[in-house]
Amino acid sequence: MPEPTLVEKLLEEPCLIVDILPEQVPAEHGNRYAAIEGYFLRAERIRPLRRRYAEILLKLNCYGPMAVSFDYGDSWEKDPDPERFAARMENLAGWDALQAVFERQNVLMTLDSCDTYMTVYGQDAPLLDRLRRLAESEGLFVWRP
Repeated sequence: MPEPTLVEKLLEEPCLIVDILPEQVPAEHGNRYAAIEGYFLRAERIRPLRRRYAEILLKLNCYGPMAVSFDYGDSWEKDPDPERFAARMENLAGWDALQAVFERQNVLMTLDSCDTYMTVYGQDAPLLDRLRRLAESEGLFVWRP
């Protein structure tokens, strides 16, 4: 399982965003973004979106070990069962959050239950290239804030 210092170190690195939008929304449109984000956070829309994120992570897991935590790193599961993992992702609620670590590549991906986007930390070019292609295949975008 990943060392706590690895997660802390990765959280300090520049990040990428995997999102339903192709780029960051300008600050002057923040109120409109908040309204639209609320629309997408409704259960009937967020559950299929989280399933898409789960499937991207599972596909990336084909290329190397993945450790996941749903409790901010208190406990980890290596290479989770696909069905259980996808169901858990779909049902994120309250203060739930996902941390997925690809330790060999020094990459961390996070998804909070209150967000429509996933944040990616780390610089492994092959993994990030796969991520971009997989996100695109799911109708999602990858951009740098």
